[in-house]
Amino acid sequence: MEVRKTKTERETKETKIQLELNLDGSGESRIRTGIGFFDHMLEGFARHGLFDLYLTVQGDLEVDCHHTVEDVGIVLGQAIREAVGDKKGIRRYGSRILPMDEVLVLCALDLSGRPYYVSDAEFPSERIGGLDTETIREFFYAVSYSSGMNLHFQMLRAGNSHHMAEGMFKAFAKALDEAVRFDPRIRDVLSTKGSL
Repeated sequence: MEVRKTKTERETKETKIQLELNLDGSGESRIRTGIGFFDHMLEGFARHGLFDLYLTVQGDLEVDCHHTVEDVGIVLGQAIREAVGDKKGIRRYGSRILPMDEVLVLCALDLSGRPYYVSDAEFPSERIGGLDTETIREFFYAVSYSSGMNLHFQMLRAGNSHHMAEGMFKAFAKALDEAVRFDPRIRDVLSTKGSL
């Protein structure tokens, strides 16, 4: 089986991003976005999804964190789409209910090629370290649309903002890991259309 990995770059007047993703990795990561808490979330995504993720970002953090977070979502989504390839033999769907201390979060996704994002997460604080909590939605929205992924979050039990965010990133990692796994019973693409 060929290892599914990709390198993606994006450069605008607001950000310069270099990202490497290996869907068949071991959870290694080197991440430098300039936003400590965001780095922590992406490290958790890599570790719990068993993806290798290497990411460097130069962003206009003197403005705020929005452009950096959103553009990382765009680039990560592009990398996922490219690394998954033609989707032959993969499970396509993934879901996880994940506890994070008092928080309980559900993530469900479909690598359908049709982007859609839904979340009911409302954070009790405006910031977690250097990350504006409203940008968490922007990140996952960007991942969904640039990867062509149907992505849903439901906060079954809310609580501390740090725990809510961490629960979302880890649940997303586990759901994506499930969706990109090969199943020997699936010989083509898991769709009655014959393609995704």
